[in-house]
Amino acid sequence: MLRWFQSPATETQITHGQRLWLYVIAVITMVLLVTPTLIVVPMSFSDSQYLEFPPETWSTRWYDHYFGSPEWMLATRTSFKAAFLTMLVATPIGVLAAYGLHCSKIRFVRAAFVLMITPMMVPVVLVAIGAFYAYVQLQILYTITGLVLAHTVLALPLVVIVTGSALKSFDMSQEEAARSLGAPRWKAFLTVTLPQIRFAVVTSALLSFLTSFDEVVVAMFVSGGDNPTLTRNMFNALRDQIDPTIASISTIMILVTTGMMVLAQVFGQQKKSTKPSE
Repeated sequence: MLRWFQSPATETQITHGQRLWLYVIAVITMVLLVTPTLIVVPMSFSDSQYLEFPPETWSTRWYDHYFGSPEWMLATRTSFKAAFLTMLVATPIGVLAAYGLHCSKIRFVRAAFVLMITPMMVPVVLVAIGAFYAYVQLQILYTITGLVLAHTVLALPLVVIVTGSALKSFDMSQEEAARSLGAPRWKAFLTVTLPQIRFAVVTSALLSFLTSFDEVVVAMFVSGGDNPTLTRNMFNALRDQIDPTIASISTIMILVTTGMMVLAQVFGQQKKSTKPSE
């Protein structure tokens, strides 16, 4: 153990002992983040009529109630559909926007970048109110189209930031070489640039999916009727009554979110393992 404390933690020869304070803060942060999950998951297997921790009797009663409820199933289908469509819309638009900003030589590139990430700086409730009044005029309130458009606005800044960071570490001379050999710009981008930033693109797509899937504030204003989202129904259930079904739904959402992030990490590891051969 003493040897580990004295061994270098980085290339700058900073030892693990010198970074012990950082490890302690990281552990405390992880505990604070994970503890709510460790509480919600057991609660979802309780047989009680109320949220109970620790459960006195274990049961899958509330999972059966969730999967057997047409209302919850409709909301689940809406959430997955909206998240998938948001991913399909936000990812290509954000990637192309980041590529255009990276390659542009105009003076106002930085201002354009700030404009692209404005939805991250504006309170979400203001975005929701603005979308609500706009959708009333456009007659797309409580539709999948309106929900996807609103979620795309929220997801675009993440795609632009993640993809833009990847482009900054990419050697554009490779694409320029392909173009000098006669390849059109779109083909050079698809065959040279895109494969080398694919991890950032996949990560952006997953973040877009999760942004839509977990979003609740905008959904409270623009979803409903025949297209309620899962998060909207969960919020309404908490407001009207404490339904233990929410714990089972939360557990499923945790599994979905964790699975998406694991996929991103697995894809990144595959990229690292194949990089030397490229």
